[in-house]
Amino acid sequence: MNELSPKVQNQIAQFQQLQQQLQALVSQKYQMDIRLKEMQRTIEELNKAPADVTVYKSVGSLLIKAKSKDELLKEMEEGKETMDIRVKALDRQEKGLRERYQQLQEQISKAFGPAMQGGQAF
Repeated sequence: MNELSPKVQNQIAQFQQLQQQLQALVSQKYQMDIRLKEMQRTIEELNKAPADVTVYKSVGSLLIKAKSKDELLKEMEEGKETMDIRVKALDRQEKGLRERYQQLQEQISKAFGPAMQGGQAF
């Protein structure tokens, strides 16, 4: 089999890099989804709690008494909105990467197609 053309070598390198980017992005999105669900559960439980309940919030490795349930609830909902926006942005990035991934995969398959069938690529 002849050596691969520089174009195909470049496509393969891009493909491998894209695979790594996609894996990292999916992992990041998965972690954010988990955090988002956790925030939603926290908000639900906070809504169920009586108005006069004493609540604490985590700040780094400390638990600090919150001024009020309503203030903490507002803070949590704002954080959830921000997280929603981030997850949607990651969804868009993932979609774009998957499309590019598929395009490169098809280009590489076409480049190997004739060689795989016993013909030569010119």
